[in-house]
This record gives sequence, C-alpha cells and structure tokens, in this order.
Amino acid sequence: MIDLYTWPTPNGFKASIMLEEVGLPYEVHAIDIGAGDQFKPEFLKISPNNKMPAIVDREGPGGMPYSLFESGAILMYLAEKTGRFWPQEHPAKYDTIQWLMFQMGGVGPMFGQAHHFRVYAPEQIAYAVDRYTNEAGRLYGVLDRRLGEAEYLAGDFYSIADIATFPWTRSIERQGHALDDFPNVKRWYQAIDARPAVQKGLQVLADRRREGPIDDKSRETMFGATQYQKR
Repeated sequence: MIDLYTWPTPNGFKASIMLEEVGLPYEVHAIDIGAGDQFKPEFLKISPNNKMPAIVDREGPGGMPYSLFESGAILMYLAEKTGRFWPQEHPAKYDTIQWLMFQMGGVGPMFGQAHHFRVYAPEQIAYAVDRYTNEAGRLYGVLDRRLGEAEYLAGDFYSIADIATFPWTRSIERQGHALDDFPNVKRWYQAIDARPAVQKGLQVLADRRREGPIDDKSRETMFGATQYQKR
C-alpha cells in the first residue's frame, strides 16, 4: 500500500496518474496547500521541502516503510518498483531520463511561473508576464518538434517522461498559448488524455480543486511570508 500525500495540482497529478497506471493500491491524504497543511510537522517529516506530492511505501526496500518526496523521484521509484514505464536498457533508459529532467527543470518551473504571473500575482508585471509566457511558448516549441519525430517524448513508448509532462499541458491557456498552435503536442495530449488510468488519476481530489481567483489568506499562505518562516 502506498500513502499518497497530494493536492490537485499538476505535480500532484503526476503521482496519482502513475499509481493508477501501475495499478498499485494507494490511500490519499489531502495536503491543502492553501490552508497550510504543507507546513505541518508531520508532513515535513515526509517532505522536508514542504512540497507535495510525497509518498510512503508501507512495503518499501527490505519490507520497511519508505518515504519519498519530489515528483520526479516518485515516478522513478514507482517505475522501478513495478518494472513499468521506464525501460532499463540503453539508450531508452536515458532517453526517458533526459525528457523527465526536461520537465523537472524546464516545463514545471517555467509553466508554473507563467501561471503565477498571469493568474495569481496580486499585480500584473508586464516584464514577468512576457518573460514567462514567451518561455512557455519556447518550451512548447521544443515539445512540438520532439513529438513531430517520435510518438512519445522518449521514443515510441509511453513513459514516466510523458506522465510528468502531461499534467502541465492541461492548463496551456493559462500559460498564454493554445494547443492548436502545437499540432504534435495536441496529438500527444489527446492520446494520453484518453488513457483510462490517466482519467482516474485526474479525479483524485478533483472536487477540492479551486477555480478562479484565490482568497487573500490562501495567497499569503502559498506565496507570502508564511512559506519563508523558519521551521
């Protein structure tokens, strides 16, 4: 059994989609990031960087409980545990890793900044909006070129690189772009979105997802001084 500590965000959906894809039983623990659950001592023991998702594998290495944070590491762990979605032969192994790292180091942070300055920032800063909207467009261009030469990011097989990247592309309009402008990404997106396990993973805590403007308390908790307090 896997304990999944998560919230309905792109990073959170990576873990729930993966768990549905590999068919491992799991129990969901909601970490309401707007209410500050990520700062509670019991969660910090699992995720010292106060970010979700995190997991505890009740039957980890040696049959002992094992906790893990960072969504990319979680995907690698679950893939290795089940022998799925991460081939171990060369070069497919490193084809997968490089596109997973592309998501972790590029797509996630830059799309997240585009979200922040376009949607959540208390004031519109033109320089920041333009910078991150343009960078998101550049990254979509990289994805589109890659998916014009391969069915999936790592090649002709669906992998943890696709699972990591897909949830971030669900909010492309918030990033100032449109799927129709990236036809290869659109083809890939529609194929992944149609997977039953993906749809199940996207339903995890979906009823708790906030749409529209966030209130001042939640904004301060997620983006203000609260996150910088010494713990």
